[in-house]
Amino acid sequence: MDRSFVIVQISDLHLDGSGRLLSTVETLRAAIREKMTGVTDVPDRILLITGDLVDDPNPRALDEALAVIATFRQTGLFTDIQAVAGNHDVKRPSQRAGRHDAYDYLHLPRTSKSVYYRQAGLELALLDSNRASLMALASGKIDESTYKAMVAESARLSAELAASMGSAGRADYAEPAENLVRVLALHHHPLPQATGEGKRFLGVPDEPLMYLAAPATFLEAAISLDVDLVLHGHRHVEGLTRYSVPDPRATSSESREAFWRTIYVLSCPSSTGQAGDAAGFNLIHFGPASRGWRTEHRFAITRYSRLRNDAAFTLLDSNLPDGVIRLPAARNFSRDPAVQAAIEVASSASVKRDQIAAITRRLFMRRSFYDEADPNWADALYAYVVSSHAWTELEGKIARSAPRSDIDTLAAVRMLLGRLVEQSAEVLGIDSAQLGELCGRGLINCDDFLRQVPRLPCEGVDVQWQARQRLQLLRDLDEQVKTLGLHLDLGGEVPS
Repeated sequence: MDRSFVIVQISDLHLDGSGRLLSTVETLRAAIREKMTGVTDVPDRILLITGDLVDDPNPRALDEALAVIATFRQTGLFTDIQAVAGNHDVKRPSQRAGRHDAYDYLHLPRTSKSVYYRQAGLELALLDSNRASLMALASGKIDESTYKAMVAESARLSAELAASMGSAGRADYAEPAENLVRVLALHHHPLPQATGEGKRFLGVPDEPLMYLAAPATFLEAAISLDVDLVLHGHRHVEGLTRYSVPDPRATSSESREAFWRTIYVLSCPSSTGQAGDAAGFNLIHFGPASRGWRTEHRFAITRYSRLRNDAAFTLLDSNLPDGVIRLPAARNFSRDPAVQAAIEVASSASVKRDQIAAITRRLFMRRSFYDEADPNWADALYAYVVSSHAWTELEGKIARSAPRSDIDTLAAVRMLLGRLVEQSAEVLGIDSAQLGELCGRGLINCDDFLRQVPRLPCEGVDVQWQARQRLQLLRDLDEQVKTLGLHLDLGGEVPS
């Protein structure tokens, strides 16, 4: 499953330690279980709580919050649970005796934290928007140093990914920084939205209490990180807004997509329906969708609401097909099939035979593995290199559990891939030292790879003879693949 993830966003639970909201939480948990029925096969499923887990940070409330989080974890629905602090979580300890530090108690980020999900290529950036202390109330202020910390944390993560080493001592299959899907979570409303205006607190408009004090600075930081989606809570209202902002790094205004940076901002109501408001939660599913002859990645957002006197959560956007808001991602997030396969193999505890078949199809059913009158040798070299890396990962994963015949077949396939790599490099005039460097880097970005290799065959090479040799290697590869029970006709006509 290419670059898919699910985020279930809940917010503003306002647990108080009395147990009075536990039945409401159980209704919420049951609704989430029901609505996640169709996405339980997605590898990364994240529960995100965007603040105000408790109404007051006293020990009983904080213990209740930990217990509620544990019950969500025990459902097995989620592969990870993350949360940010809200203003109620961090009321000043000096205001009342017996309050605890919710940051430590609930393991919440004090400034910012970046979490990376390898299979999805997702960076989830968690940002504290309280700026609270012993002397200051949480007020939706994020100073410049906090923004810099967020950007620095993301840059650190990107650097770690670029330099990460696999168990074999070569570069691992991580995402290049520019190809990460970035979702940012905080508590306060970063920017005004179309719902919730006119709400009052003690008779006074509550806007100054709800929005960040410096939204332009927030927007600048979000653009610098290529954030695609912002998730927040705080005001107990639903809301979805699209902001299109000129990208300061754009070199031309001729292309709309290049010039404009699009950020979606999604609000979550109180998921327990506090202060008399409707309860709600959001289900965000990111993944590929076919559009004609090409594939693009989209956010599919389903919002659920429960009125105060209702027993069940229902679709908020029932006027839309299936009640789903489908938003196109601003960039092309497609991965090379070999890269996706390598990440899946590396992330799996074990690989079954049906997985081997699926991975083999994904790796080899590409143009470079079929007969072409005039092969593109540079593209073929890239395909063979990344496929060889993925195959080596697969071979290593099943070396101890597969039948001897399958192990021998996988080894034979690896050797043939190596010969295809060497032959393509020879046609392009790449010597063994340069080839070793290219293969050792484990590059996963095709454009980066192709910038480092010649695009045309080396002068004096008998291209036609080399093409015949390549065709024979592909046919030999096809014979090996057949022993795995697959009939891909490698070396034959390119599949339509």
